[in-house]
Amino acid sequence: MGFSLADLAGGKSGKAVSAPKYQDPNDPTRTWTGRGRKPGWFQAALDAGTPPEEMLIA
Repeated sequence: MGFSLADLAGGKSGKAVSAPKYQDPNDPTRTWTGRGRKPGWFQAALDAGTPPEEMLIA
């Protein structure tokens, strides 16, 4: 019929990619969207007393 799978599916994988919401204060290359399981660096920062608001990406 001349249609590709991308034409029929809209060319997207179906998963929405969320922008990062939090950033590791010690290593800015490590980020987290705030969804799913907390990464180790995020939990370690919380345990050390860093409030989540200080790790928000501006």
